[in-house]
Amino acid sequence: MILSAGLTPAWQQILVFDSFRYGEVNRAAEVHWCASGKVFNAGIGVHHLGAKSLTLATAGGPPLVQIRAEMESLGVPLEVVETASATRVCTTILDRSTGTMTELVENGRPMSGVELDLFEARFAEAAKRAEALILIGTLPQGAPEGYYRRLLEHASCPSVLDFRGEGLLNALDLEPTVVKPNREELAQTVGRALDTDESLLEAMRSLNDRGAQWVVVTSGPGAVWLTSREETYRFVPPPVPASEIVNPIGCGDSMAAALAWAIRDGISVPEAVRLGIGASVDNLCQLLPCRLNPHRVRHIAEMVQSSTQS
Repeated sequence: MILSAGLTPAWQQILVFDSFRYGEVNRAAEVHWCASGKVFNAGIGVHHLGAKSLTLATAGGPPLVQIRAEMESLGVPLEVVETASATRVCTTILDRSTGTMTELVENGRPMSGVELDLFEARFAEAAKRAEALILIGTLPQGAPEGYYRRLLEHASCPSVLDFRGEGLLNALDLEPTVVKPNREELAQTVGRALDTDESLLEAMRSLNDRGAQWVVVTSGPGAVWLTSREETYRFVPPPVPASEIVNPIGCGDSMAAALAWAIRDGISVPEAVRLGIGASVDNLCQLLPCRLNPHRVRHIAEMVQSSTQS
């Protein structure tokens, strides 16, 4: 079983406009609602890739009923720690005329100490059965920086970490299998700009030196870099025609899902990154996040170019 766990999910509204004009009244051509946020996206992605999965998340308030209903309709196994605070609602605006996306994001709402303790207990129980783990998303307001480390101390399986900042740095000595920030998140974590490939690789290797077995960094449609203490790889995703791009939300979460899926099956991390890129591209060409198709993911992965770096 692959466990996807996180504390800041969302109930997502996706508005599609033939043309969107700022400062004016706009009528959407399409409106969609779905469970989203990093933890739900990753769990949905793992399930669609065909792996046995469990998504462990918090949720509360009016969105809880819709979240449960959608995850059940998708067949995604879900365990919820109910919170007094309502689940945040986020909105994606897609403008067909320009191909642009605008995201309106609420921050994760606070959790009480009792709720955090309950989540940790549920996580510890689920982690005993997990063959791989995705721990993903920012912490809610007021949660201690070391909370994710507390969770990881209950896990002994391969892990994919997708969060940033001091919370990530404090967990690296536990030697997570893969750490997966994007370039901006890594810059925030190390506290400096990463404007060149050299500065990026230096920052990635600093995480390896602190314990991360592998560090993979994405940068939108650009090259994907992967480092361990001994190896460095550069991957080039296949080009995607602008006419095929639909919604970039969830691309990073799709990669996290595919990394865990591949690593659970004993695939090497460099090959897992190829599949992760395949999942990201598959996601990019769909409206709803992380409805991945394993056959498409593998086909796209075969088109990824890679090279080793000295």
